[in-house]
This record gives sequence, C-alpha cells and structure tokens, in this order.
Amino acid sequence: MPALPGLFEEHAGRRVAVLASGDPMFYGVGAALARLLGPGRLRVLPHPSSVSLACARLGWPVEDVEVVSAVGRPLPALNAALAPGRRILVLSAGASTPAEVAALLDRRGLGGAEVTVLERLGAPGERIGPPPPDPDPLNIVAIRCPPANPEDAGAGAAGYAAVPGLPDGAYDHDGQLTKREVRAVTLARLAPVPGELLWDVGAGAGSIAIEWMRAHRSCRAVAVESQPDRAARAAANAAELGVPALRVVTGRAPDALAGLPAPDAVFIGGGVTVPGVLDACWDALRPGGRLVVNAVTVESERVVAEAYGRFGGELTRVAISRGAPVGGFTGWRTMMPVTQWAVTR
Repeated sequence: MPALPGLFEEHAGRRVAVLASGDPMFYGVGAALARLLGPGRLRVLPHPSSVSLACARLGWPVEDVEVVSAVGRPLPALNAALAPGRRILVLSAGASTPAEVAALLDRRGLGGAEVTVLERLGAPGERIGPPPPDPDPLNIVAIRCPPANPEDAGAGAAGYAAVPGLPDGAYDHDGQLTKREVRAVTLARLAPVPGELLWDVGAGAGSIAIEWMRAHRSCRAVAVESQPDRAARAAANAAELGVPALRVVTGRAPDALAGLPAPDAVFIGGGVTVPGVLDACWDALRPGGRLVVNAVTVESERVVAEAYGRFGGELTRVAISRGAPVGGFTGWRTMMPVTQWAVTR
C-alpha cells in the first residue's frame, strides 16, 4: 500500500479502476483507498468475501465465526480467539500460513482442533480439505476448536476469559506483576473503550496493557519499561495472550514518554516517585482521560496523597487475602495492601 499515494498522483484527474477479489471493504484495498482518497471519491462494487464463501462451503453461520487476518499482521493474534468450541477463519498471508497455524495450535495444546484449508475459493481449481503439503498461496484456514474438557488443567488449551483478571500464571514474570485481583480493579478504573490508547508506565510483565488490549480488538497500548529483560518479557506475554500489536518502549520515564501519541488512559504501576513522571503523564492525558496509580510503599503513597490534594479524584485501599495451607488447615495469607488513586482529567 505505500505506493498508492504516488500512483494516484500520477493519474490525477483520471477515472481509475481497481480490481480486487471478494469484498474490497473487508480487509481489502477498498478500505485503504477510502482512507487515502475519502469515501466520496469511491464507487465500490463488492462481491462475496473469502469469509462468506468459506462459511457457505462449511455451513458455518457467518455471525458466529471469529476472523483473524494474518495478512500484514502477526499470527499470534490468533491466540486471543482460541476458546473451546469456537469457529475461526484465518485469512492467510500465503502458502506457509496453514503450517504456521498448525504449529501455533500444537504449542497451545490444540493439536486436536479440526483444521480445514480452503484454496482458490470460487475458482475452477477450488480445493477444500485437510491441510495439504503444498497449499495454494490463495487460501483461508478454518479452525474448529474442540469443546472444553473438564480434565484439562489450566487455561492454556481452553483459552482465557476476555474480562480482566487473568490468572497470575498466565504471565511470565520475575515478581513485578500486578496481581490478579488488583489487576481486575485497576482495569475497571481505567475503563477501556474501543479504539482508545493506554500508556502502561512501569509495565513490568505488561499485564495491565495486555488486558486493556484484550478488552477489544481496537484497543491500543504502549508499555513503557526501563529494564530490557522485563520489556522483552512483556512483549512475549503480549504475543502469547493474543495481542502482539502491543508497543513496548524500553526506557525510563519521564524521558521515554516524549513523542508518544497522547493517551486516553494512563496507568502508573512503577516509578511514580521519580520526579516528573506523574506530571508528564497528567499533561499528556487527553481531556476526559483516566489516570490510575497503584502505590504499595510509604514513599509512593506520599506522592499519591499529594496528587490527590492537587487534582482530586478517588482514593481506594485494596487489601486482598488468599486462602493458603497452614499445616493441615487453611488460613488467610494477606498480600501487601495497594493504595489506588483514580482521577479523570
């Protein structure tokens, strides 16, 4: 698509016909042209998309099918769609996609999923069946996930819930992780809305940014982390949990925040005591945006209390106790309390 602006400048003032397969407005060139030229300059003549044709061949209701595109997008986005009994169509980037999908399913413990490759749909050489050794580059991959198995332990194969508060074990981390219960409360305060952008400052394992993006496929996030190993871990967690588009910035706030697009919400999970971090986040926040800070130390609580006095908002103390073995009995193991400050600009 980078060549399109120059191409249309070259043909300025002329009527141009663009030939596209299927529905040009569904992951197609039509959407790119509408962004470039404006919808008023287009006349679109759609035909059935590859998704409609695939569902017609398979007998799948289109409205019940999840669609994941691997064309110019990272395939690990498929991880977010995997769930018991789900029907998924993967728009292939080429002949290698079916094998890449199969490998991803094997890694997730879903090697038993029913996989069908539909090649050259609508053409004379149309072929539908199990993954062939030499698929045509023009193909779409259909996945029927197996139903839930009560004997499966954990959620690696079963998939994770879309709501915030994934199990702590879903993340690879070194201890710098917003715990499950606090994470759910934090995301509720951040209130992700489709299309909005989050800054996760002091991201650690990236859990807040990841669950923000899992709330809706159009939600975007930037994870800012000063330690390279943690930044790499956050990126790996994002891919594993189906949001590989998470942007990870390795650097120390507030300097690392310079030049980032203005956020609709900001979470500060670490570094709030660093001079300038809180003010930089507040100044960058869009009007109506939400800022949430979690404090666990006396020093960070002092900063939060001062900010509460300046900007208002709400203070909440979150104290969680989990049941744990005490000899042959069960007792309560108390986690460090979290002081949470939430404010809307």
